[in-house]
Amino acid sequence: MTTDLLAATAELVDIPSVSRHESVLADHIAAALAGCDWLHLDRLGDNVVARTSLGRDRRVVVAGHLDTVPPNANEVSRVEGDTLWGIGSCDMKGGLAVMLDLAHSLEAPTSDVTWCFYAREEVNRAEGGLLEIFDQQPDWLAGDAAILCEPTDGVVEAGCQGTTRVVVRMGGVRAHTARPWAGRNAIHRLAPVLDRVTAWGGRSVVLDGCQYVEQLQVVGVSGGVANNVVPDAAQLTVNYRFAPDSNVAAARRFFEGLFADLLDAAAGDSIEFVDEGNGAVPGLADPVLANLLAASGAPARAKLGWTDVATFFARGIPAANFGPGDPLLAHHPDEHVERATLERVRDTLAAVLSS
Repeated sequence: MTTDLLAATAELVDIPSVSRHESVLADHIAAALAGCDWLHLDRLGDNVVARTSLGRDRRVVVAGHLDTVPPNANEVSRVEGDTLWGIGSCDMKGGLAVMLDLAHSLEAPTSDVTWCFYAREEVNRAEGGLLEIFDQQPDWLAGDAAILCEPTDGVVEAGCQGTTRVVVRMGGVRAHTARPWAGRNAIHRLAPVLDRVTAWGGRSVVLDGCQYVEQLQVVGVSGGVANNVVPDAAQLTVNYRFAPDSNVAAARRFFEGLFADLLDAAAGDSIEFVDEGNGAVPGLADPVLANLLAASGAPARAKLGWTDVATFFARGIPAANFGPGDPLLAHHPDEHVERATLERVRDTLAAVLSS
């Protein structure tokens, strides 16, 4: 009997799993896989890993994260025709539903397969469940190639961008707002930093035919003391998404050069690197990923964003993103997924793992 993937995804959407609160969904996944005699089931915290042991020449890791961002009045699934609406339907419970279906139906794939359902992908990289497994049980994730079921709308998105997030802090001197010349306004001093970010011309890199377009965005601003006080401290948080031909060391040099002439250490100005991670090059020459690309029936495109493809790449495992759901709908209040995309991704992955 063919699984109704839209209904299966709706069931997962209705199990809340905001980052750091994935235990109920992890329980559900583990219970769903417990009856598969051909899988060896392991669990580490809220991470669930199930593996075949068929003695094949090659092992493929298929992975997806359990967590979602906080809901935005979309915590309950809603099906309208062949469309499912709800938090995580696109990013990435549709992918999880496909993984569960294939784990149940592919008892004898031509490659050994590791199904990895992991926690805390939507928060700081250092908290990620995939890193937790690699740190404590690396053998569970041994493989020749990996496929991340991130939303790609059924198109292979190769590699991924790196990411660096910094906090730029500006100092000042408090004074009464009626006599601002007696102080120094730290918020006003952020203006040239904002101008520098918005004036940045950008950079675009093509690797293996995939175009990685870099982005620089202010994602947070804070400051202020009281309505009648010139503020003596203010800060901006800036996120840089860089192409995978670069790395975090180069990103640090980029930021230091971008803001160097705007920071006055004597005034208490500083720049702090709060989150950073390298990207991953496409890796499409790998036989599994080349087969995936051919089976998808569409040209590869760059992954514009960071994913755990980079975590596998850093450990010598070529990886790509391939899953249901339009990536533009990830984290969107109108997040949804279509039945046809779910079924197309399932059929493509089944073909790759059985060929």
